Amino acid sequence: MTSKIAEPIGVFPYSSYRFLPLEELAERVRAARAKLRPGLVILAHNYQRDEIIQFADVQGDSYQLSRHAAEDPECRMIIFCGVHFMAETADILANRPACVERRGGRAPVILPDLEAGCSLADMASLPQVEECWNQLASLLGEEEIVPVTYINSTADIKAFCGRHDGIVCTSANARAVLDWALTRRRHVLFLPDQHLGRNIGLRMGISMEEMPLWNPSLPLGGHEPNTLRKARIILWKGHCCVHQAFKPEHIDAFRRKFPDIHVVVHPECPLEVVEKADYIGSTSQIIKMVRESLPGTRWAIGTEVHLVNRLKQELPDREIYFLAPRISMCATMFRINLPRLCWAIENLAAGCPVNVIEVAPETAELANRALERMLAVR
Repeated sequence: MTSKIAEPIGVFPYSSYRFLPLEELAERVRAARAKLRPGLVILAHNYQRDEIIQFADVQGDSYQLSRHAAEDPECRMIIFCGVHFMAETADILANRPACVERRGGRAPVILPDLEAGCSLADMASLPQVEECWNQLASLLGEEEIVPVTYINSTADIKAFCGRHDGIVCTSANARAVLDWALTRRRHVLFLPDQHLGRNIGLRMGISMEEMPLWNPSLPLGGHEPNTLRKARIILWKGHCCVHQAFKPEHIDAFRRKFPDIHVVVHPECPLEVVEKADYIGSTSQIIKMVRESLPGTRWAIGTEVHLVNRLKQELPDREIYFLAPRISMCATMFRINLPRLCWAIENLAAGCPVNVIEVAPETAELANRALERMLAVR
């Protein structure tokens, strides 16, 4: 099992929070947070709704948040307003042996809603990946393959990479990580987001023919042996549902209306969208790019709608648009709401933490190996 979870019972049942007024919930969160200071750190992913962001000690992408918790000398407990794999990563980093020794105990990592998962991470299960690896090792030789997993993956997939001399990447450093991997071995197995791997691979000069898509439902991923022998990056058949929603015609429509518009999209978007965009960037890179742009400029942004709307509110002297005509949001991230946060923090203040995510020690140690390799890449 990747991680164990404390029984979500608590002193206070969640049902008593569901229909409370938002103003009362916010006041109670502030009171509980004050009681737990300075040891409590509330982390909120960039895609969270505003009612959660207002209480965040740190707002950012998943790895940035986890690393902050690990490096904060006062951190004794963590509420992670994100999704399950993010809470796992926070537990792996913040509860490494050196961190536990420094603070004199584990820092519990709490996910306010256990149903806040990630469909992308779930598209690569450990049994599927191990079967893929066995087939590739038999065909290509295990010593010729290095596994690379996007941070949007479960702890056991990160641990798989750690076990097989592999590495983790983020959307911001994927190119540097792939450069690292391909200088060591002939082939890369890239998990689990096909679009990120393909978009970065093409920018490295790797051809489409050298990046076959592995379908875990088919023998040899649906390919002839020679196709895999010639491959440099073998892409896993996975995708982010949020970024899959953006289409080339969305960009065309904005360009017809605003010829001077700047289009920036996340590298999890399909290739045909990335090819039409002006810029490609991770969430942190998108935020930086738009914040540093000139007043009066127009932007169409292809990433999660809450982040886009927040930039629009923050920068009223720029015209900022959500790229798709229909809302595309991370539905599981959206499960973290003010009633859930209030329930979690008040139970924590009462000494009965709920929804504690704890990665098994062996899994955490192996996953941390892959994360440490990423940190060493420049």
